[in-house]
Amino acid sequence: MLNHFLLQVTVGNTPVQAVQNPMVVTEKTLSIWELISSGGIGGNIIMISLLILSIIAVYIIIERFLAIKKASKEDTNFMNQIKDFILDGKIDAAKSLCKMNQTPISKMVEKGISRIGKPLSDIGTAVENTGKLELNKLEKNLSTLATISGAAPMIGFLGTVIGMIMVFHKMASAGGNIDVEMLSQGIYTAMITTVAGLIVGIIAYIAYNFLVARVEKIVFVMEARTNAILVCRA
Repeated sequence: MLNHFLLQVTVGNTPVQAVQNPMVVTEKTLSIWELISSGGIGGNIIMISLLILSIIAVYIIIERFLAIKKASKEDTNFMNQIKDFILDGKIDAAKSLCKMNQTPISKMVEKGISRIGKPLSDIGTAVENTGKLELNKLEKNLSTLATISGAAPMIGFLGTVIGMIMVFHKMASAGGNIDVEMLSQGIYTAMITTVAGLIVGIIAYIAYNFLVARVEKIVFVMEARTNAILVCRA
């Protein structure tokens, strides 16, 4: 029953009630900006580098996606009209139709049509060279995106190493008076560079493979349409 009553201590004739004041623990939080900016010059350089790489990666992803999407568009009646023009001997009309489309497929077909009258080997070589040029245009900046996907995580790990070196330097400088808060803040800063590098690298890697798959699909269609022209010419 004593637990239900407050402990009272009587000093002289004055009762004194012992009241326990609970200790209030305040949780200190760090914002993302504080984590980034607290990394010193080395950490700031790493984060700025990752920010620049992320901007370049986003630009390449959007620009290549729109370009590849435009290149993949094809009129369903395009090849049928081309075949009809060739069979009817309307070569100029076939060339005009190819120029109106201005896609990698139409450019390859136009090159093949312009070589009509020459041996099939010459036509095939001309079309193949045009296809390589168009493929090179489709793959523009994809190598840069692949480089970013591999470099960003490594840059993030570099920031982690720099952050840990700073932590150990603070520990050595402090001697026996090690401030846990100071060390934890340095470790947070070291980890945030790794997270940022991995995020940029993962996004760039996924986007690169997606865009390469789209390019390969266009190349397959280009080869199929080219073979159709060669068969029609034969």
